[in-house]
Amino acid sequence: MFKSACFFRIADDFVLPSLDSLEPVLHKARFIPCGPTQPESSGWVPPRGNKGEQLAEVVGGHLLLKLCTEKRAVPSSAIKQAVDERVEKYKADTGNERVPSKVKKEFKEEVLLDLLPRAFSKRSTTLIWVDPANRMLVVDSGSLAGADRVVSSLLAALLEVPGGGRALDLEVVQTQESPAVSMAHWLSTREAPWRFTVDRDCELKAPDEQKSTVRYSRHTLEIDEVAQHITAGKVPTQLALTWNDRVSFVLTEAGQVRKLKLLDVVMEGVDKAGKGEDGFDADAAILTGELSALIPDLLEALGGEMNLAGAGQQPVREGA
Repeated sequence: MFKSACFFRIADDFVLPSLDSLEPVLHKARFIPCGPTQPESSGWVPPRGNKGEQLAEVVGGHLLLKLCTEKRAVPSSAIKQAVDERVEKYKADTGNERVPSKVKKEFKEEVLLDLLPRAFSKRSTTLIWVDPANRMLVVDSGSLAGADRVVSSLLAALLEVPGGGRALDLEVVQTQESPAVSMAHWLSTREAPWRFTVDRDCELKAPDEQKSTVRYSRHTLEIDEVAQHITAGKVPTQLALTWNDRVSFVLTEAGQVRKLKLLDVVMEGVDKAGKGEDGFDADAAILTGELSALIPDLLEALGGEMNLAGAGQQPVREGA
């Protein structure tokens, strides 16, 4: 279900709205495909997939949502060519070699309106998991930039819930120790934190203008060469890890998780026939159960969680 993860801490006073109150709000913002001249559209779709009807699912007290985004991409080269043709025609018709910026802007808008209906569209979906008991929100995104837009849509929806008022305050989860510093320590000492093992993929990058990069893929990292790169100043930006022999992932220098994968041992003993018609409930229960145990261990491995609000800083996201 989740391939990546960005973590947000939920305020203590957040109360999960009932499905009866949340579902109508989500339906108002349900996904509608892009119109002929619409460059982008986003909205909520059933987390269960095509067989589902509900836009909000609760499994074991965990709320699951899915946002769908569709974009029509017009190649910049095609836009430039069409604008240039209009510019040349303008020069020929008016006899002016200088084209006002306002006219160029109008040409670009006209070109976009002309090309958008013929552009291919691309859809993507992003899962959101809200864990009220542990005050954690997880977005299936490998970067904060990607998670930010999804979180904004969620905040907007929660504010529309009847009687919601101040719906949701969030902070990006940050740790006492920098993930890059921690990864460098694990690689240099060849000692992984408790319950974790270092796998065979890593990226090291120099923090200078050259940004020289060394990547190891399917290669043992318990070698002097890796430690020498770190001593020379290269910083780990990605490191493959396995937690408790159950979940493998790649940790980034910003603290996000990518390439998340449940290992075979997790699925042992799960009766496929008993997973239900689509397997969604069982998959969701297994995933949230594993990640609920992994996340605290990962935060501890990175020195514990930093309380930004307690340090006098404002939450990065706030529903008011």
